[in-house]
Amino acid sequence: MLSTIQNTDVKQKDADRAVVVAVTTRAVFESDDGDGVYGMGVAFPLLQALQRVNQRLLEENPAESLLFVVVLITTDSQQQQQSSLIISSTRHYGLEVGRFCFSSQEDFIESLLKNDVQLFLSTDRNEVLQASQKGVLSAVLDRQVAPPEQLRVILCGDAVVRPDTGPVPASQQAAQSFSARLGEMRRRFGMLDSPLSIVLVTSSGGRESCGVALRTLRSRGLSVDEAYCLAGAPRSPILSVLRPHFLLSDGVID
Repeated sequence: MLSTIQNTDVKQKDADRAVVVAVTTRAVFESDDGDGVYGMGVAFPLLQALQRVNQRLLEENPAESLLFVVVLITTDSQQQQQSSLIISSTRHYGLEVGRFCFSSQEDFIESLLKNDVQLFLSTDRNEVLQASQKGVLSAVLDRQVAPPEQLRVILCGDAVVRPDTGPVPASQQAAQSFSARLGEMRRRFGMLDSPLSIVLVTSSGGRESCGVALRTLRSRGLSVDEAYCLAGAPRSPILSVLRPHFLLSDGVID
């Protein structure tokens, strides 16, 4: 079973320029809170942050077409039986979900491909692994809730930045393409008060390794707001401070 419903409450974005992000319903919503709507899940602030970027882009240029499109993916059979509750919950919270996709667990990869998803986010590591193996850039959502006012993305330099020699794996192509679109969005805003923050973190190597990563990203049209060279140190402490919505790599993100 596979069905997609366009959200007529939301103006549909230009398909050629849209940056399509799919998020699982179980990550966005928790169980019914008794008021006829779902409670807010771990990914709720992420959707608010994506929406904030869109709003600011349109404030800068009402004709802007480089915008996020959110697709809500529902594979849970119980939630699928409550599809009207899912749709009404997004309306209740004012979430701009462009499409609702309902599929079986076996067909959810097909739903990602049919919707031209450029980034898939889930709290289920198995779903993320399956999507990544099919060339869809994917990330496991952290249980630590990031703030909704600014979309915070961490680029893992050791994975995203690699020499452009030989055939490029599909996963790396997807990561480079998505990060380039993020960089294009970031250039729409000034240095201060941006609704989008991009941070580079290199786990291995020293200052020189970080410098190479920065220069490589700039050559691809992507500048970062901050850069951290961990030189082998664990990244958990810096992540707890930065509180990103997700980490961007060329494969599955921890």
